[in-house]
Amino acid sequence: MISAPHSSGIEQRTLAQLPSDFRWGAATAAYQVEGAARDEGRGPTNWDTFSHTPGKTLNGDTGDVAADHYHRVNSDIALMDDFGMNAYRFSIAWSRIMPSGSGAINSAGMDHYSREVDSLLERGIEPMVTLFHWDLPQPLEDAGGWFNRDTAYRFADYAEVVLERLGDRVPRWLTLNEPWTVISQGYSRGLHAPGYRDYHKAGTAIHHLMLAHGEGLARFRQLSPTGAEMGITLCMAVPRPWSQAPADLEANRLLDGEQNRVYLDPLFHGTYPADLGELFPTLFDDNIVRDGDLAVISKPVDFLGVNYYLNHVVKADPTVPVLGARLIDPPGPTMSAGIAAVPEGITSCLRRVHQEYQELPMYVTEMGASLHDYVDPTGRVRDSGRIDYLRRTIESIAEARQAGVDVRGLYVWSLLDNLEWDLGYSVRFGLFFVDYGTQKRIPKDSAHWYRDTINEHSAVNANGGDLGSAW
Repeated sequence: MISAPHSSGIEQRTLAQLPSDFRWGAATAAYQVEGAARDEGRGPTNWDTFSHTPGKTLNGDTGDVAADHYHRVNSDIALMDDFGMNAYRFSIAWSRIMPSGSGAINSAGMDHYSREVDSLLERGIEPMVTLFHWDLPQPLEDAGGWFNRDTAYRFADYAEVVLERLGDRVPRWLTLNEPWTVISQGYSRGLHAPGYRDYHKAGTAIHHLMLAHGEGLARFRQLSPTGAEMGITLCMAVPRPWSQAPADLEANRLLDGEQNRVYLDPLFHGTYPADLGELFPTLFDDNIVRDGDLAVISKPVDFLGVNYYLNHVVKADPTVPVLGARLIDPPGPTMSAGIAAVPEGITSCLRRVHQEYQELPMYVTEMGASLHDYVDPTGRVRDSGRIDYLRRTIESIAEARQAGVDVRGLYVWSLLDNLEWDLGYSVRFGLFFVDYGTQKRIPKDSAHWYRDTINEHSAVNANGGDLGSAW
């Protein structure tokens, strides 16, 4: 199953930029991989409701079975170990812990994640846990979801329960994954759960998500689990104006505000961007953003997670509703998910935080390439495009480190092929191919390449930057 080592194509001086304790990991999300939608007391979520609504996902695909990771977690952890990974980022399904979103605790769900953490630690794989990766318990959705301020406090209660049980064994925690995607796809554009299309009201959901982060962080500080750290993961974009014409510059500013600044500014400056008042008016409503809220949101995090997929050129277009702009892919290849393949943009994201906001440890908590993968007649998945994307990703991270950014790890999206939300099972990001009919895992060429890259990095550190004796 495991191929002989071969060169990754990454220069040793590039690998030498990465610290000896660099986290080489992969990432997943509960609803996308776990399946077991009705097992062991798990409650329904807004994504269960959304995906079971006709027309919401491609082919009506749901997460009912997904990659069956819930039942196969130990063998999947063994795969990570076999392929040299030393870190794993996964999310906990809120509805497995609190099926109603609050109140009664489901011990079976908590026990499952406790065993998962122990299994990772036994194999020397460091867990990074995301507390909310988009799957909101349906009873909370029924009560207003992220439009309801109370959801932020219910999140904090849930976070406290999980932290009390697992905080002594998990060194790194994330409150939220990609609030931008929750808002832009779920509240502004209607492509994800819960399916709203209302920019003006979306600001209310933005604030309550960010308040949930702040309240969850406050519970973490109160508990102070020994040796543990907490942060948040943002999905950062690299927008550029089509031209220097005032209309294009203004459109680019607005898109940058919607995608980046509306989350970075409250976290690090304790304010919402004043120029977004027309787009998100409720962010400037004293009934929504109450006294003291921004102080809670801006309490210092221990690290920042950065997910990166989006790189686009922004052209003003008054025919486009609300934003008045079109997003144009830059020249070059496009992934199967319709995303421009520009991995070098991660350098800009990391440097921007470092230079414009705060110098702090960062982890690339998601980067990956979607391709039209298939198993060829020899049994191989020859995903050379993904290998090239990951090679350029690692080179870009090393470039950021050379510029002084304290980036400490890469979590490839994704460990496994999985349900890619509204795109269903049509898109494959995994290092391991999943035959959904049999649930067989097949390591793609990229999984072998990633293992070899990890080995090369270890050799660089073991030999003081000299690879000659190692290969």
